Amino acid sequence: MQGQGEEYIKMSHGAGGRMMQELISSRILKRLSWDNVADDNRGIEVPLDAMDDSAVVDGIVFTTDSHTVKPLFFPGGDIGSLSVAGTVNDLSVMGASPRALSLGMIIENGFPVEDLERIARSIAETTRAAGVPVVTGDTKVMEKGAIEKMVVNTSGIGTRPPWLDANIERVRQYREFSSRWMVDSNLAEGDRIIVSGTVGDHGIALLSFREGYRFEGDLSSDVCPLNGFIEEALKVGGIVSMKDPTRGGLSNTLNEFSEKSGVGIMVEEEAIPISQSVESACDMLGLDPLEIGNEGKVVIAVVEEMADEVLEVLRKRPEGRKAAIIGRATNDVKGVVMETLIGGKRIVEAPMGDPIPRIC
Repeated sequence: MQGQGEEYIKMSHGAGGRMMQELISSRILKRLSWDNVADDNRGIEVPLDAMDDSAVVDGIVFTTDSHTVKPLFFPGGDIGSLSVAGTVNDLSVMGASPRALSLGMIIENGFPVEDLERIARSIAETTRAAGVPVVTGDTKVMEKGAIEKMVVNTSGIGTRPPWLDANIERVRQYREFSSRWMVDSNLAEGDRIIVSGTVGDHGIALLSFREGYRFEGDLSSDVCPLNGFIEEALKVGGIVSMKDPTRGGLSNTLNEFSEKSGVGIMVEEEAIPISQSVESACDMLGLDPLEIGNEGKVVIAVVEEMADEVLEVLRKRPEGRKAAIIGRATNDVKGVVMETLIGGKRIVEAPMGDPIPRIC
């Protein structure tokens, strides 16, 4: 029996929205943070407090992520491909070149060996597609009921590629820019916002499969590693920030950009790419596609002068055929504001949590 006044963790605390951010900030960060950690000769350029997709220590980009997707296998992927792609993408959006991964698996007693081998094959295929090997790992088996089937943790390291410096030099041709990495706080007035493709595909595909819904069209997860795709964009130059819109979706990503950069963002509803299948499913279920998680998309902020060139390169790749410029950073608004299809404006708030749990 829970005692009066005691607080407990809820599913929404791990769903990527405001509740998770508040939990991390108020209960975890304040106990883990060190004062002046960036100035104590440890070489920490992007610290824990920044709450970016990765940290940077002595020029090494480092990230970690744990995956609890339900079900383990879904249209377009599984927990294996998801774990590799998620970690590779977290490194890549910082501007890094992913180099190696760790793999930790916690497996429930009684788990089918055939399923384990299937997941291992998927991990191998995705690492080869990304060109990023698993170099170390750990396996544990827990009593039945202690976990639900399997939890996978992947950590990754990346290094600074020459094309990141060339990208930053291009940014500096058009405006002042002091950052060395593609962190969330880099946006400034006039920057354009690009999304690399249709949003909401992963979450809706997984929900449809899990719950047995039947929607029109083929619904499949977008899960894939984006390091090669992002490398091509950086080689064009002019990019100031990137983020993969996973838990909390596009809404959460845009709000993080705005809050950390101290600049408003105006987006156009008609410019945001959404597949007809996802739109129909969201209408039927009362969901906002902007709040649905993605696993194979990236949101890119780029200086205005280079936006069209970056977009052109993205659209040449299969992952970016439906890429679009959806808005701009502006001091004319606070937070994130959408120009709607009917000509009005509405505030786009960060969701309290991802409306579809256990998708990554």
